[in-house]
Amino acid sequence: MSTTLRRVAACAAAAALAVLGLAAPAAPAVPATGTAPVTDPVTNLATNPGFEIPTLPLADPGSVPGWTCGPAEAVLTTAAHAGSSALAVTPSAADSTGECSQTVSVRPGSHYALSAWVRGSYVFLGATGTGHDDAPAWTAGTGDGWHRLTTGFTTGAGTTSVRLHLHGWYGQGAFAADDVELTGAAPAPAVATWNVPTEDRVVFLTVDDGWQPTDEAARLIADRRLPVTVFPLPMAAGNQPGYFRRVTAAPGSSIQDHSVSHRDLSTLPAAEQQAEICDARDAQVRRFGTAPTVFRPPYLAWNADTLRAAAACGIRYVLTATADFSWGRSTVYHGGALLPGDVVLLHFTDSLADDLRRALDAAEAAGLRPAGLVDHLR
Repeated sequence: MSTTLRRVAACAAAAALAVLGLAAPAAPAVPATGTAPVTDPVTNLATNPGFEIPTLPLADPGSVPGWTCGPAEAVLTTAAHAGSSALAVTPSAADSTGECSQTVSVRPGSHYALSAWVRGSYVFLGATGTGHDDAPAWTAGTGDGWHRLTTGFTTGAGTTSVRLHLHGWYGQGAFAADDVELTGAAPAPAVATWNVPTEDRVVFLTVDDGWQPTDEAARLIADRRLPVTVFPLPMAAGNQPGYFRRVTAAPGSSIQDHSVSHRDLSTLPAAEQQAEICDARDAQVRRFGTAPTVFRPPYLAWNADTLRAAAACGIRYVLTATADFSWGRSTVYHGGALLPGDVVLLHFTDSLADDLRRALDAAEAAGLRPAGLVDHLR
């Protein structure tokens, strides 16, 4: 892929977000170009390591951002080791350890140090999927205070992600954890681009959000076997997961990452950006079985922190767009007709079928055909 990186600073909001009362910046006539410096290392690779981020807007109520825990087992408590909150877990059944886990991207052949402060009886901290058999750190009991567990691992030659886990033990009751720290080599920042440089005469159709799925659009996509890349919000995808499987049935189609709450990530701190992207990734994996590798930033707005946060979540590309055909538009940001490698932005709205037809007509007029985005990004 070309190293020329372009970005669009903002776009119109999705119709569903307008219902929520969120204003969107206007789309620029000409997108900005270039990329922010991304050389600063990430100190702590864990997502929401201090359990300081509350439930994200539009996330499942009671969820712990960045972490996957058993149902009705994990909550945030103000009885923290440091900061304002910590993780408190009460196993919901005798056959549960109350495990909470997260997936973190790493570099192959690199050493990592892992630690956490814990409280309770028989509390364990470890990592799996490292490429080796690594024993967890654990304590038989901490009394009334906090105890720091420390361990480490070296990733295998082909290891690009690991699974961190915290858990108690059967029949040992509740435990608490705080201030998880994973330090080591950060993955390379994701690549930001607004198109897919290629000599093939192709264009890429991308559809965002998912609040207004229509049968008309689904039929059009199926009848023409259109390869589409969809970026649904997790809550919208959870409402009708079968619909999103149906519209991505054609070869070359895929379901990718669009954050949890559709906030402008460039206004959020790096830690919260990472929680937004990783939580959306985890939701898509649970529902559709495949981890996203492409992230569409809401409003097409991103910064250097976005690229690092996306990489920590296993994202390779942060993708904006070169054209917007949503809501009756026919806007090509670089001017003129569509070009090979252009990325067309659309939204799941009641006008999607008409918007798709207009985009397909524009592509045909330029001698282009729709193609699979992920296939061309590899």
